[in-house]
Amino acid sequence: MKSTMQDTPMSIGQLVRFGTSIHSSAEIITWGDNGPTTVTFGELGKRAAQLAHGLRSIGIDDDQRVATFMWNNSAHMEAYMAVPAMGAVLHTLNIRLFPEQLTYIAEHAEDRVIIADASLLPLLTPLLPTMTTVRHLIVVGADPLDVQAPDGIQVLGYEGLLAGNPEEFDWPELDETSAAAMCYTSGTTGDPKGVVYSHRSIWLHSMQACMTDAMAIAQSDKVLAIVPMFHAMSWGLPYAALMVGASIIMPDKYLQPAPLAKMIETLRPTAAAAVPTIWQALHTHLAEHPVDLSCLRDVVVGGSACPPSLMLAFHEEYGVHITQAWGMTETSPLGTSGRPDAGLSPEDEFDLRCTQGRFVAAVRARIVDDAGKELPWDGEHVGELEVRGPWITGSYYRDDASDKFDDGWLRTGDVGTISPGGYLKLTDRSKDIIKSGGEWISSVELENHVMAHPDVREAAVIGVPDQKWDERPLVAVVAKDGAEVSADELREFLVGRVAHWQLPERWTFIDEVPKTSVGKYDKKRLRSSHADGGLNVIELV
Repeated sequence: MKSTMQDTPMSIGQLVRFGTSIHSSAEIITWGDNGPTTVTFGELGKRAAQLAHGLRSIGIDDDQRVATFMWNNSAHMEAYMAVPAMGAVLHTLNIRLFPEQLTYIAEHAEDRVIIADASLLPLLTPLLPTMTTVRHLIVVGADPLDVQAPDGIQVLGYEGLLAGNPEEFDWPELDETSAAAMCYTSGTTGDPKGVVYSHRSIWLHSMQACMTDAMAIAQSDKVLAIVPMFHAMSWGLPYAALMVGASIIMPDKYLQPAPLAKMIETLRPTAAAAVPTIWQALHTHLAEHPVDLSCLRDVVVGGSACPPSLMLAFHEEYGVHITQAWGMTETSPLGTSGRPDAGLSPEDEFDLRCTQGRFVAAVRARIVDDAGKELPWDGEHVGELEVRGPWITGSYYRDDASDKFDDGWLRTGDVGTISPGGYLKLTDRSKDIIKSGGEWISSVELENHVMAHPDVREAAVIGVPDQKWDERPLVAVVAKDGAEVSADELREFLVGRVAHWQLPERWTFIDEVPKTSVGKYDKKRLRSSHADGGLNVIELV
């Protein structure tokens, strides 16, 4: 028996029509050189239509790829709206990848157009000769006559491309399962892999993001979107804001602690989202330059585990709740959200906030052992996390990668437990967990305990070869400015916090933990530095 419901597609075009008319007074606020500038959703809708006409005029039709090389700003939001709504595919290039990775991605995706911010042209223009499919470079905030490009690539000004075009566009009816946007993984192991989001997956993901058990984005919110628009589509925040009419603050290139603190003080956002390293740096800055954070009802942290000590510090010092979420580029990215059950004691609530959160309704999850056997949700059994759902990729673009999938389930590479209530607690990445004498040591748990020391700003743990135990942990420590702390003191601090056999003998003190293009600890580089003798390792007896 079939239903009587109409079969109408969930397209980005419909989302643009709705958001720019019903919520026309909601705002995009971009932080610029001279402070904030504001554009309403209604005005954005008109400019998105002009951009679509402009792209049509240079031959963009069907599902050709239009790449962006941009910060978080209103022009980037216009591309988010126009490109998929007109039937093309938005490809957000990660500006922090290595040059050879950017070349690989642009070639692999067959990008036809790149829209780029002027401030990023020094990174991009040297690579243009290697990008053989690109035919047009559209520059935002620069005179196109001042931009050098190889023969075969036409340079256009963004405002010139829009000028004189109609402020309405007949957004086509599209198959909701067709490609709308694509992101590539950061490529820390092997070449980056392409994930292609559909109109349907973006719609469903946006709806989930707005629900109270996820990001709880509402029309009354003003969301500070620190997470880059090239990182898993800014965690879906731009489209979720369009859906409910939430205003959104875009920090552009100003991602340093001082301007972020100024944004919060000046614009008073109600919610914010970023990786833990952003909040760690902001917390250090606020110790010397305090700002009233009472406007923030919620801070969502993802990308990597947030140290409980940092969560506790924001709560006790500023009254700010940090909510952890888990996800990946492959999961759009929302997989879990750390909103505790109602009616819990403060202690139990904090314990749940320290997990990666509970799986949302559309995401199915399981953990499996090395033989692929499914393990129980008892909070005790540790296995690799596998997920499936309507906004989780079932393959990679033009890449077999069959080892990344298990009978329709995405193998995440994350290792952890799931409680009977559906809360995920990650212990490590499968490639980072330390096997010592046949027992597992969680690098994440060790890092969290070390960072609980009042003189430690950052800590990263890697496994290093050991003749007796196969592997032992090496702790790389970044001390707080002006603080002095020794390896002996830190090891003593861990006594009683971790099992005696897990206490690290090897320590190194560094200026900064290397980061990946999306702000995670780059343990691959740490391991390489150790192997090359680049770390001054202290060995305790």
